[in-house]
Amino acid sequence: MNDQLNPNNLVEGVDYYLSPEGYRVFTEHYHLKRGYCCKSGCRHCPYGFDKSTGTIRTKQTNKPKN
Repeated sequence: MNDQLNPNNLVEGVDYYLSPEGYRVFTEHYHLKRGYCCKSGCRHCPYGFDKSTGTIRTKQTNKPKN
């Protein structure tokens, strides 16, 4: 296991925060550090996964005009 992702090494406020209900909510920073989409429909998913369709949205890039 990657030591950075070890639950004992996570930093509250950086890797996660606690919801009002007491759940651990992972941040975009944590997801990027993990390096892949788990396809669970995470609140802060930087990969664009849409749980309702089961697809990952590709980011539109602004290509320079020639």
